[in-house]
Order: sequence, then structure tokens, then C-alpha cells
Amino acid sequence: MSWKHLFAAVAVAAFVTTTAGAQTTDSMVGTWKLNVAKSKTPYKSGTSVVEAVGDAIKVTADLVSTDGTAYHWTWTAKYDGKDVPITGTTPYGAGTTASLTRVDAHTVKVTGKRNGEVVLNQTIVTSADGKTRTLTTKGKDAKGQPVDTVSTYDRQ
Repeated sequence: MSWKHLFAAVAVAAFVTTTAGAQTTDSMVGTWKLNVAKSKTPYKSGTSVVEAVGDAIKVTADLVSTDGTAYHWTWTAKYDGKDVPITGTTPYGAGTTASLTRVDAHTVKVTGKRNGEVVLNQTIVTSADGKTRTLTTKGKDAKGQPVDTVSTYDRQ
């Protein structure tokens, strides 16, 4: 191989490596199933689907409480801390919004509001290996009752 070809090969390898490194994936994106055995939560099942939508994420969540009440909601937000509407039914009642802030590559903060009042603060941490995600939630449900849960989800 001539020096000219070797130089071209090194340049292409450097470009590919740099480009691949720049296209990091969001650790929150994926399909997640509630691991009830590892959770401290009033739900008997749950699934969250988190999709990348441009520079935002779309969250679709389904939960079933131990009393059989089913919840289904969705929202799309950027990591900019701005409130976005939540559509569907949530354990936090009608008229809820969410805002999303990235702390680091594996940690996100969610603030939920109902009619402008903060009703929940949530921290979501994805494990370094990307296989689990832990949601720590503190706040008030739709009935004003305190919420203090830790939910563990497994990537599907």
C-alpha cells in the first residue's frame, strides 16, 4: 500500500470514528417493562415506550394499578425544562403537564404539574449497561395523596 492510500485509509477511519461518536443514542429511548418484584410501587404492570422524535422524545406509558385501574398517556418534550401537555389518563389527574431536563447521559429529571402546580418530581436513571431504568417519584396523586415510589424497568 502506498503512502497516499495509507493516508486516505487513516483519514476515512478517523472520519468514521468521529461521526459514530457524534451520533450517540439517548439512553432513555427504548421499550421498558415494569419489574414489579424490584419496585416499590402501587402498580401490578406497566410499560413505557420512549422514542426519539427529532431533538425530543415521545413517551407513551401504560400502567395498571393493583386495584385494576388502567392508565394510558403520552407526551413529547425536549430536554429544555419547558412544560408540555400530557394527553390521556395519568395517576396524577387531568390537566397535567411535564417538563424534561437532562442531568447527564444516564439521568433525567421530570417535573409534573396539574393546573400549574407541581404535583410530582421524578428522577429517571438508566443503568450504565442500558438494561434497566429506575424511576424515583415523589409528589401527590390525583386525589392529593402522597406518592413516594421507586420503580424499576427492564429494557425489552
